[in-house]
Amino acid sequence: MPKIPLKWLEESIDLLPGSTAEDVSAALVKVGLEEEGIEGGSVAGPLVIGRVLSLVKEEQSNGKTINYCRVDVGSHNDPAGPGHKPDNKDEYPESRGIVCGAHNFVAGDFVVVVLPGATLPGPFPISGRKTYGHWSDGMICSAKELGLGEDHSGIIVLKSPSGESAVFAGASVPDEALVPGADAIPLLGLDEQTIEINVTPDRGYSFSVRGVAREYSHSTGQPLRDPAAIPVSGKRGAGFEIDIDDLAPIRDRVGCDRFAARILRGFDPSAPSPTWMKRRLDQAGMRPISLAVDVTNYVMLELGQPLHAYDLGTLYAPIQVRRARPGERLTTLDDVERELHAEDLLITDSKDGLGARAIGLAGVMGGLETEISDSTTDILLEAAHFDPVTIARTARRHRLGSEASRRFERGVDTALPPHAIERALGLMQEFGGGEIEEIYTDVNTVEPVRPIVMDATFPGTIVGVEYRQDVVVDSLEQVGCTVVEDGTKLTVTPPTWRPDLESPVNLVEEVARLEGYDNLPSVLPVAPPGRGLTHSQKVRRSVARTLAEAGLTEVLTYPFMSEQRLDDMLVPADDIRRVQAVRLANPLSAAMPLMRTGLTATLIDAVKTNLGRGAQDVAIYEIGRAYRADHIGNVPTSFSGSTITPDDVERLNEALPGQPRRAAGIMAGNRVPAAWNHGAEPFDWTDAIAMVNKVAAACGVELSVSREPFEGLSVMPMHPGRAAMFRLADGTPVGVAGEMHPKVCENLGLPARTVGFEVILDDMIEESDGRIAPATPVSQQVLAKEDFAFVVADYVPAGELVAAVRAAGGELVEDAHVFDVYTGEQIGEGKKSLAVNVVMRAADRTLGADEVLAVREAIIAAAGEEFGAVLR
Repeated sequence: MPKIPLKWLEESIDLLPGSTAEDVSAALVKVGLEEEGIEGGSVAGPLVIGRVLSLVKEEQSNGKTINYCRVDVGSHNDPAGPGHKPDNKDEYPESRGIVCGAHNFVAGDFVVVVLPGATLPGPFPISGRKTYGHWSDGMICSAKELGLGEDHSGIIVLKSPSGESAVFAGASVPDEALVPGADAIPLLGLDEQTIEINVTPDRGYSFSVRGVAREYSHSTGQPLRDPAAIPVSGKRGAGFEIDIDDLAPIRDRVGCDRFAARILRGFDPSAPSPTWMKRRLDQAGMRPISLAVDVTNYVMLELGQPLHAYDLGTLYAPIQVRRARPGERLTTLDDVERELHAEDLLITDSKDGLGARAIGLAGVMGGLETEISDSTTDILLEAAHFDPVTIARTARRHRLGSEASRRFERGVDTALPPHAIERALGLMQEFGGGEIEEIYTDVNTVEPVRPIVMDATFPGTIVGVEYRQDVVVDSLEQVGCTVVEDGTKLTVTPPTWRPDLESPVNLVEEVARLEGYDNLPSVLPVAPPGRGLTHSQKVRRSVARTLAEAGLTEVLTYPFMSEQRLDDMLVPADDIRRVQAVRLANPLSAAMPLMRTGLTATLIDAVKTNLGRGAQDVAIYEIGRAYRADHIGNVPTSFSGSTITPDDVERLNEALPGQPRRAAGIMAGNRVPAAWNHGAEPFDWTDAIAMVNKVAAACGVELSVSREPFEGLSVMPMHPGRAAMFRLADGTPVGVAGEMHPKVCENLGLPARTVGFEVILDDMIEESDGRIAPATPVSQQVLAKEDFAFVVADYVPAGELVAAVRAAGGELVEDAHVFDVYTGEQIGEGKKSLAVNVVMRAADRTLGADEVLAVREAIIAAAGEEFGAVLR
């Protein structure tokens, strides 16, 4: 996000009289540039220049050494403060006593002093106080305390007795300003404010002072003084030879369509950058380096055109722009050797033949071999226009975002290169001397901007506000468009700095934006009668409410994940969660290139975040989509007509990956916290299974439970011996629940015995067939109870036994559940006893003894037949 110093902005446009930084931000918001923050102007005086008269080091009992200083602060001197040492007071009666813990200064140094009553960034009010046995009547400041940087290792020394002047925040203080007591706020630029702006991807021109000034002009009507409107001196011709070998498009993209270059000879490499330039770079978030580099950065921030300066003595003509070759490598300015990709666009020279040596990653970063050094006297300055998509892919491929790539990938003005070079070389010559060569190179194959034909009534049709034709034309001309009128037909040619204006709809947005979003009426749509929530929506709401009532908190997580997450979850290589993972071609983060194949993978991040913030008991759930590549088809490239039809939408949907809707949850810590009358009850695997049963009840379906894993899907990240698999009545797998594998918990930093569940809602909703589980009426009939203690093999799942009991009892079995599990010598090795409580009741009568006996016998017979169960 660009940072725009207001003093710099005022060079291109006059601010409205009396405007504050907040007023400027509000004006920019009106035209769509959102303010992220305002920096500077947060220091309230008195902040003055002081001269250290004396400095006494004192060892403290805690081992720390402090300095008790007498500081001359001019008209702010006050000898009356309590606690002054008599000898220092007598020797320097006109001064202030200040305690300081820094040790990078000596008596005689000029420093920055903040006095009681002032406020530093934070806000941090300053007052006098008693400390280390002295009254400290102010504070000697470091750069960090003043908001000028992150350096807190020592205080700012403006000038030392040796005559050396300090440079900080990109500026040095002239000797004539070093007067004790003088106001240091304007001297240090602390009264200058900077606005940080959030720029949307289609408004790349706003990454510059020029672009922001233009937007402020749109908002306020103030006239713009275009900093790029400077004549180009010299003659276009055969300067330094340039060869563009990228006219054949790759993926329909031509990588470079304009490349300008010009030479400056006799430059003084030791010449310093001017103070004002370094200060502005610092305010804009860039570190001053050297005059040549600072100028290229300065012009980029001012005009929006990235530049690159080469040491001419290291170049071999001609320069060639081409794509990388197999096995080619380049060491960039950050001293990292990079293996290049065939789609990377390179700047090369002819050291070992035409285009043989790579000297830069076009639009991203230059190469180390041709960088500007302390001995560079002859400079070749480059300004080019590169394809946004090509640069964006290269920057992400190499994880090498730069100030240049951020601008190129959003679109740079194709008309800027020669003007940016003129501006930059003029500054280099002004402050570093040298002679600019008359002849310059400008290889230009930029295609003319295509005009857009639009009816003048179209903006009103789209926006819903009637705009007069003259208003539409005036708005488009304000943004730089050329408009030719033929009745109501408008032929609009966008300006070169607006590559985002490609269709009539884009022009409509410009009209609405300049006429004011706040002037758009707010009209609520009328809800169509006879409609309500769909069955799917009702079920999803019921599931969300059920899980929340069970004590889980709903969260939303991003659907992106890394391959490492699957490794940490111990997902096998042949698991469909790996095989069918959707890989993004252009991920937001190179570290997370995959779409999640299950919600558990991303819920883990939410658990870790809460644990990191000190939470001890975490129970969360999410209802969202997972993504599978098994349904991805071919994206249609053409449609049936001028507008997209429902059939076209269906074709697009068929090309998308599978997106099953799911519900998942993770629980860690205690289900019931400890209290004075009972101990804590931790979550265990049964809680996860209970949550799935609650979800099934909310969906109105019955699930069968087993320990058998699904085909092609392992039980991981769950513990194989403490997990249950859930299926619909037709055998369709819909979920898993249980305790997470100890190794998974270790890999992911989760508490031991964390439990979780995940189910596929879409299949359960479809199975419910438009039904919502009805409320169970209170029966007036007497119930009958029977308890069974079945001895079965220890591998028999309790859920399957209960399901068999329910099936055997038929409609007369109202409820069945296991209430005890026993293993021991009395049962025998490899066996267990499952105690099942069965509740029987008829809806219309009291059951007779013979009916109860018949149900009992049927249950015993079914358990014995299916599981070899015998009664204890």
